[in-house]
Amino acid sequence: MNEWVKVTAVNAGELMAHFELDEKAAEVLHPELNPQGGVMALVDAECYYDAIKLLAHGLPKREAVWWACLATRQTQSPETDESNAGALIAAEAWAKKPTEENRLRCAEFAKKTRYETPASWAATAASWSTGSLAEPGEPEVNPPEFLYAHAVSGSVTLAGGQFNESDPSEGMLRFIKQGINLAEGGNGLI
Repeated sequence: MNEWVKVTAVNAGELMAHFELDEKAAEVLHPELNPQGGVMALVDAECYYDAIKLLAHGLPKREAVWWACLATRQTQSPETDESNAGALIAAEAWAKKPTEENRLRCAEFAKKTRYETPASWAATAASWSTGSLAEPGEPEVNPPEFLYAHAVSGSVTLAGGQFNESDPSEGMLRFIKQGINLAEGGNGLI
């Protein structure tokens, strides 16, 4: 296993404080494990959703949003509606260039797609990464530190289910490998 150069948390406990684990995952994920060991323990126990949550919380914001984009891209097709295609394009634009203009565009697409699809949650993750949660012109409301990671988890998990509807674990495992590649400093393209 390669070193996770993009994850700054020393142990899984630092990240676990920001999300809930299901019962089985709580039994296998020990706070003293490093994040890499934690993700591997969760994957070995087939706790894929919790592995995705841990990895989403460990990655820096841009890499996490990019991970959601990579997973989402693999579920879109020529039949994808214009709003969801736009949401993904907006999230990809933010991951490449995290400007306020790109963040606001992501927020617009997140609302337009009603927080229901992998693309919608990828755009939501970007919009929750920086800036204010308040409407323009209202007093600023900074997003909680790991709010973006919850949206990334939702995006990647939904994409995993859409990748192979008869066996969602196939897609989730594929996308976990992409997230691990990002954690190692790669581009996520495996």
